[in-house]
Amino acid sequence: MRIAIQGEAGSFSHEAALSLHPGADIHSCAVSVEVFESLLSGQVDAAVIPIENSLAGPVAEHYDLLLSSAVWVERESLLRIRHNLVGAPQSPGEEHLSLEERIGKLQRVYSHPVALAQCRQFFLRHPNLQSTPAYDTAGSVKRLLGSPSGGQDEAAIASAQAASLYGGEILAAGIEDNSENFTRFFVVRRQGEGRLAEDADKVSVAFSVENRPGSLVAALGVFAESGTNLTKIESRPVHGQPWQYIFYVDYQLSSPAGPDQALQRLRAHCSMVRELGRYRTAQRPG
Repeated sequence: MRIAIQGEAGSFSHEAALSLHPGADIHSCAVSVEVFESLLSGQVDAAVIPIENSLAGPVAEHYDLLLSSAVWVERESLLRIRHNLVGAPQSPGEEHLSLEERIGKLQRVYSHPVALAQCRQFFLRHPNLQSTPAYDTAGSVKRLLGSPSGGQDEAAIASAQAASLYGGEILAAGIEDNSENFTRFFVVRRQGEGRLAEDADKVSVAFSVENRPGSLVAALGVFAESGTNLTKIESRPVHGQPWQYIFYVDYQLSSPAGPDQALQRLRAHCSMVRELGRYRTAQRPG
């Protein structure tokens, strides 16, 4: 199983992909567009992408890419996000230092901007640390451990897996502000190749409505009238058409015929409707 992710090995996307498909061959991509290009060109069998975080909100670019690409959402999962302060291994002569003393000697901490924002309280408790944005959590650890200086005055915020993979040491574990920190991931395949789970109970749909009074209300009313539970709605601007929007919704099925009935009724009120995927609702990890 070849799976594309955005980010380095050891990233949270990497962790999510392996939890869904243990033993998968992971292809790391620098940017999200490359993930979708790898999938559509057949270089990989699937992609695992974060779609939203319980604290930071949606990954807007991935909504746009789902709509503009011939892909199908096959599955969703939830990953508990645990941030750790990762430093270089202890250098000779510092064996007597406590972890807190070693943190006190640091100057800069690198990580993805979202990870840095989710650890604000940690930075307030350690004013000596300068938060420095980087493109990836695991990539920050990789850069840190590969620097000529050994990164003795630098650290990174990343997963425990990244620390282990690149030979870093966890100086402080679980430094996120809020323990209710989960990221929702999608498993995406090429259109026509995605499997439809027999126990699917959730649907993701994108639609647009005419810019006239009541059109959005009428579209949303379809879900209530069909007896489905609308669990999420997100809007994204239409590129090249100012003040026009695409709406992304997730809804849970009330019956096996529920999705088709809702989609058929939705098309009567919308200028565009596209089903993005049908899958089983992910269970919250313990």
